[in-house]
Amino acid sequence: MPETKDTPQPPARLRTLASWQASKMSTIGTRLFARRMKLSARADFAVLAVLEESGPLSQADIGRRLGLDRNDVNGILNRLESEHRVRRETDPADRRRNVVLLTGEGRLYLDELQEYTEAVQDELLAGLSAAERRHLRELLTKLLGGHRQEPA
Repeated sequence: MPETKDTPQPPARLRTLASWQASKMSTIGTRLFARRMKLSARADFAVLAVLEESGPLSQADIGRRLGLDRNDVNGILNRLESEHRVRRETDPADRRRNVVLLTGEGRLYLDELQEYTEAVQDELLAGLSAAERRHLRELLTKLLGGHRQEPA
C-alpha cells in the first residue's frame, strides 16, 4: 500500500538513514520473495546459481562464496541431490574430497527460479527507471565491495 500524506511516518532522523532505508527495502524484498517462493527455493537458487557460475565446487567453497554455514549448505545439497538437481563426485584433483556439480534438472529448476526472482525484482524496483535500477545496482555493488562478507 503506497504511503499517503496521512500515513504516519517515522521521524526524519530515522527515515533519512541509509541503513534504515536498506533494512526496510530488505524487509519488503523478503516479503515479496516469500509470496512467490518458499524459503527452501530461495536457498536452492543461491546454491544453483553459484554452481552455474563457478562450475564444480566443494561444499565448503559453496558456503564461503554464499556466506553460509557449511551445515546449512549440507542440508540444501542433500535436498537438491535427492531431487537430482545436483550430484556429488570425487574431486579429480584431490580424491579425499567431493565436489558438487549442477545437473540438467538443476539447470531447468534454476531457470524456473530465475523467473520468480525477476518478477520480485520488477515489483521491488517498480518505482525506478531502467537506468535508475542499473545505477542502484552499481552503487550497492560498490558499497558491498567495501565491506567484508560475513556469514549469514
